[in-house]
Amino acid sequence: MTIATEVRENMKNAMREKNQTALDTYRGVLSAFTQELGNMGKTPQDEVTDDVALKVILKLIKQRKDAILQFELGGRTDLVDEEKAQLALLEKFQPAQMSEADIRTIAEKKKTELSITDKTKTGILTGAVMKAISAQSAQADGGLVKSVVESLF
Repeated sequence: MTIATEVRENMKNAMREKNQTALDTYRGVLSAFTQELGNMGKTPQDEVTDDVALKVILKLIKQRKDAILQFELGGRTDLVDEEKAQLALLEKFQPAQMSEADIRTIAEKKKTELSITDKTKTGILTGAVMKAISAQSAQADGGLVKSVVESLF
């Protein structure tokens, strides 16, 4: 089953269960799929591939995390709870993330390979680590990779 089909099925179930949070989340995802198809020059009736769907969902996850941070800073706990509920639904579609220990191992290896000793070259090291992670067909949060790389200096 494709990701887009799974989202549609989950939306139908949310309607049956009268789960408004889930319904709003899945409608938003389907809307984002349609928008992405338009950005690619396709019609809304075209099928959304899993690669495109995953890209859109990861973008939505990032938006939810940013919104949670902003609402927490603003003291809006009611909105934080709603965003966290939506984030939990979206994260079910996210592929497994690489652990911090695995990222640290790759970062240390790349640091010695590239002979980076200066803190000003953390951007280069972060890029190399992200490239190595994707070469292993793995996923890692960019923020986590950045913090691991910065902790090496």
